[in-house]
Amino acid sequence: MRVRFISSIFTRFWLVLLTALMLSAPVHARDAAPGALPEVNLDQLPREAQQTMALIRQGGPFPYDKDGVVFGNYEGVLPRQKRGYYHEFTVKTPRARNRGARRIISGGDPRSSGEYYYTSDHYKTFRRIRD
Repeated sequence: MRVRFISSIFTRFWLVLLTALMLSAPVHARDAAPGALPEVNLDQLPREAQQTMALIRQGGPFPYDKDGVVFGNYEGVLPRQKRGYYHEFTVKTPRARNRGARRIISGGDPRSSGEYYYTSDHYKTFRRIRD
């Protein structure tokens, strides 16, 4: 009887511990640490991305109405910041009938922050742009 009681406590302890670990893992995996994202040189990006960066730095004019709107970072891939910190800009996709999936996201003041990210798959993955 005593062995059964100890075994029951042991089993419960491990079930609670494993459940806590499983529930906490996705939360930690979604918080991007600074410098954790891969980097890419600006000159390695498509020509259209380089053109978009030039427009961002000069403050426009931008070809799409939604260029410059706040990017919410709902996917949690970019480092966590207050709402309004990130802004998104469309990178033209040749032969696309809509805005396509490519974007540049800026952190802080888009014209001067030096913090830019490129996504070619509509926010699933990002690379930090190095100048």
